[in-house]
Amino acid sequence: MSQTSFSTPLIGREDELVRLSGVLERARGGEAGAVLVAGDAGVGKTRVLDEVAGRAVSDGMIVLSGHCVDLGDVGLPYLPFTEVLGVLAGDERFAGVLGAHPVVERLLGGGTDAVSDRLRLFEGIAGLLAELSGIAPVLLVLEDLHWADQSSRDLLRFLLSRGILQRPASGAPPSRLAVFASYRADDLHRRHPLRPLLAELVRLPAVERLELRPLGDAEVARLVRSVQERPLPDGAVRRIVERAEGNAFYAEELVAATDTELGGVPSGLADVLLIRFEQLSDTAQQVLRTAAVAGRRVGHDLLREAVGIPEDELESALREAVGRQLLVPGDGDTYAFRHALAREAVYADLLPGERARLHGTFARLLAGRGRPAETAAERAHHYRESHDLAEALAASLEAAGHAHGVGAPAEELRHLEAALDLWSSVEPSARPSGEGDDRVTVTLRASAAAAHAGEAHRAVALTRSALAGVDQDTDHELAARVRYTLAGNLMSVDSLTAAYAYSSEALALIPADPPSRTWVWAAATHVLAARHVGENGTALRVAREALRIAEQLQVTDARADLLISLATLEGGRRRPEGRERLREAWELAREAGTAPVEMRALFNLAVGCFESGDLEECLPWLTEGLDRARRAGLLSSLYPLEMRYLRLLVLYTLGRWDECLRFAAADAEVLPTAGGYTAAPALYVALARGDFTAVERARALLEGPFDWMGTLVAGIALTDAAALRGDAEAAVERMRSTVEALTDDKGTLPHVTVRLAALALSAVADRAAELRLTGDAAGARRWADTATELVESARTMARCGEDGIPQGPEGMAWLARAEAEWTRAVTGPDARAWAEAVEAFEHGDEYERARCRLRLAEALLAADDREGAATEARAARDTAVRLGATPLLERLNSLIRRGRLAESGADGSSPLTAREQDVLRLLALGRSNRQIGEELYITGKTASVHVSNILAKLGAASRTEAVAIAYRQGLITREETVG
Repeated sequence: MSQTSFSTPLIGREDELVRLSGVLERARGGEAGAVLVAGDAGVGKTRVLDEVAGRAVSDGMIVLSGHCVDLGDVGLPYLPFTEVLGVLAGDERFAGVLGAHPVVERLLGGGTDAVSDRLRLFEGIAGLLAELSGIAPVLLVLEDLHWADQSSRDLLRFLLSRGILQRPASGAPPSRLAVFASYRADDLHRRHPLRPLLAELVRLPAVERLELRPLGDAEVARLVRSVQERPLPDGAVRRIVERAEGNAFYAEELVAATDTELGGVPSGLADVLLIRFEQLSDTAQQVLRTAAVAGRRVGHDLLREAVGIPEDELESALREAVGRQLLVPGDGDTYAFRHALAREAVYADLLPGERARLHGTFARLLAGRGRPAETAAERAHHYRESHDLAEALAASLEAAGHAHGVGAPAEELRHLEAALDLWSSVEPSARPSGEGDDRVTVTLRASAAAAHAGEAHRAVALTRSALAGVDQDTDHELAARVRYTLAGNLMSVDSLTAAYAYSSEALALIPADPPSRTWVWAAATHVLAARHVGENGTALRVAREALRIAEQLQVTDARADLLISLATLEGGRRRPEGRERLREAWELAREAGTAPVEMRALFNLAVGCFESGDLEECLPWLTEGLDRARRAGLLSSLYPLEMRYLRLLVLYTLGRWDECLRFAAADAEVLPTAGGYTAAPALYVALARGDFTAVERARALLEGPFDWMGTLVAGIALTDAAALRGDAEAAVERMRSTVEALTDDKGTLPHVTVRLAALALSAVADRAAELRLTGDAAGARRWADTATELVESARTMARCGEDGIPQGPEGMAWLARAEAEWTRAVTGPDARAWAEAVEAFEHGDEYERARCRLRLAEALLAADDREGAATEARAARDTAVRLGATPLLERLNSLIRRGRLAESGADGSSPLTAREQDVLRLLALGRSNRQIGEELYITGKTASVHVSNILAKLGAASRTEAVAIAYRQGLITREETVG
């Protein structure tokens, strides 16, 4: 009897193929691009990608495919990329290219030092793909992203955001590369970890999203008739179309089920799959059941050993399964289920005992193979499903160690949590007995992994769990470690009072005499906690005593940490002697090789420069600190996040806004959710450029558990946004609520109070001035009283600071602006006050200096100093143009027009640029912006900007008035504009 053959033609995807083919064509021409292919399970994503990949191969492209695998709650770091590298390693054509990137080769070889520096790994893979695209255009296909591990998601984010789709540097060859990545849209529940990554990627200019929607009924009918060699009755076709609901895979399986003699078509897809599966011989069914336990894809040798049948019987069974299109052969002697749903259905049909036995078989086989660390995650999965919990526990701990070695803290955390879940189910005698393998210590390891992965609140929860495991029999030093670790984690989530309580308990658990390393670190943590709650006297006393003992014991890393605390407590960050102490601490930490302390020293050195107004000097320290964090794999931990924020803030303050945005975009590729606040300066840039979508992004920082820095930066952005909108009530309310949220238990105001007050005062002064003009004296007085309240809080905070030390140049500049706004609200514009504010911002904040110059120009104009007003307005306008600060530019243009502050050109020189002269001549001919753009080969939008600039420079309120002024000033002649 002949066997039915299915060729699975591609029907109804013409538009999608045109889009994907267009991306390939552009890639071959040097324009790299990516497409995220979304669709429900079975809708045809793999079939479409196979068709496109086939066309790419025909066109001479290198096609590389990687697949993500569902292993439940465990993960294999970088799995799809490892698969791609394996294919390359097996092809002699690419040996030279692969050899040029040793960090990538070491990942393939399993060395634990291969990817301790994630950035080098990411850049290595990006470089590898770029070099391959120099040989021939490359198509990289990644399937089933919904099962991707976090490290693979991070790497994909890097490749699409920076690594391979960015424009090449001048002179560098273009990247002839396309990336197609698929995922199941119906698997993405609200909290699925792929969702935020997709939201980021689709905003990138070179990334498209392609959704494969269900096929139409007519297309399904065509598909049904085309996959079956013999004609089907119309009624059967209609029933299949109805039940397939546009899903190509459902339709094909329903067609296949019509070959059975069971009569009627089952309603569920699982039933359909199993009906087709049951058509196989007993041996083929046994092979498929075994393969289903292995996963979506399985190697031939491993499958042969697991099934335990002669080679010829295995080959015959595989040929049968391939013929029925349940399995498809892959690269490297592997077989894969044609669709994941097929594997899931077969797996679900296994008897419980059969399933457990087969999992145990795979676990033992994997354990007997080379590179045990690489298979630890798989072995943990198989051992757990086979109910061998002791081996599952050991393998989970081994997998955690492997994940730690390859720089995958999120996977390390998952494996450690899996181990902790198994702990109580394993007899004490069967648990690992090595040093550090007790439950409390493993829980502390998990909390550290959570902190490194940027999950600060999870780190707190895990450390609390460790504390719950501490009893009277627990070693006092371990009990103290748990408490001071919990204190440190609580400080990272701004639970400062609780942190102080636990650090006090830790210090009380162990005596200072005899001296011990544990006591020194408990004391160092207590110093930090005491400072955070305002117990500076206690902090100083404990720090000095702990430093003495650290020197006595030669505990170098703790000594460095304590020197940093003392420099901060004694207010020395801004003084030369304080910075010298911080440098000493940095050198000691480097000597000890303790990255967290090194980063703390570097961060404080940078902050000292910032507070002193030495902004340019601040940046090298931040670069050094972030490089150290990158080498240590700690980019998501506390101080690197703070350094990212400070770097963006410095660039923003210096007016290097485009650079600020570039760094913010790069940071977003690798930041954890808790690090969202670091991009705040990019929000400030967006607002200054008139992009009020920044408001929603700022509000998002206030969602979820309280975050001190998130609340601070959201308060700044939202207060400024309200002021820019002229909403005084909202600005004052946001300022007050932010200060209240950030004020500590002792009533100490946050340092940002000064800036918030100045921003809110801007709107308050506008309102007061408006009411005075309309004759509402009572209303003006009410807002003047509000202004006085706000400026008093700014004065208090700027002069006393959080530690009783006056704020540095930045804080005093914001106070100067607050004072000038207060004067404007109470009595009207004061040129002297605004001149002081302009001078105060001389330390580097170009945007705020320009905003103050606008107010100074207004004050000078009110005092009839037109020449001074024109000078200040022009200087502010130059800054606004350079920064792209559109709202400020519009206000300045308006002031220049209303105040007639434009240059006259009386000396014979024109205030207009050459391009503006060209635009002016066409303006005089009555051309529209679009027509001007067409004649000058510029866009209509650019022409509009030139027209606005001309109106501002000439002090004109309209295009007609600008032309008239230009005639009077001799900037154009009648002869020049005769059309």
